[in-house]
Amino acid sequence: MKFYLVDRIERIERGKRIVGLKNLSLAEEYLADHFPAFPVLPGVLMLESMVQTAAWLVRIEQNWSKSLIELARARNVRYGNFVAPGQALRTEVELLGIEAGVAKCKGAGTLGDGTQAVGGRFELKCFNVSDVAPAASGADEKIIAQLKQRFKLIGGPKALAACEPGDP
Repeated sequence: MKFYLVDRIERIERGKRIVGLKNLSLAEEYLADHFPAFPVLPGVLMLESMVQTAAWLVRIEQNWSKSLIELARARNVRYGNFVAPGQALRTEVELLGIEAGVAKCKGAGTLGDGTQAVGGRFELKCFNVSDVAPAASGADEKIIAQLKQRFKLIGGPKALAACEPGDP
């Protein structure tokens, strides 16, 4: 099962930073187990929300050349507050650099009142399916096409266009 933890992209500054939003609903199926009497977004999914937000910025920077982006390393991750149903987690990630297929980032997730729920540094490994399974090279184009469609659905092109040079 795949969890989509970015509902909307609010802002993209090419090569610098991205801001995403995850609205937590009681309908999220993992809340039935975490915790039934006190449902909150699991900490690992708060981190994953930052990772997914960062991945959109990395894809743009790499001109959609990599089909897979995954968490390779997390450091100094700290949790501050719970995210409960009805609240939104606003994830802001700064891209520190990309070298040899690894993107270095730092990010924070905050609630509507500005209190921090999660923060830390992390590295993302960027690669293609064909790098690990050459026989499946056709999968990369299909995955990238699906990602571009999802990027449109969550407002990525609009957020990107709003921050392009020359725009107010």
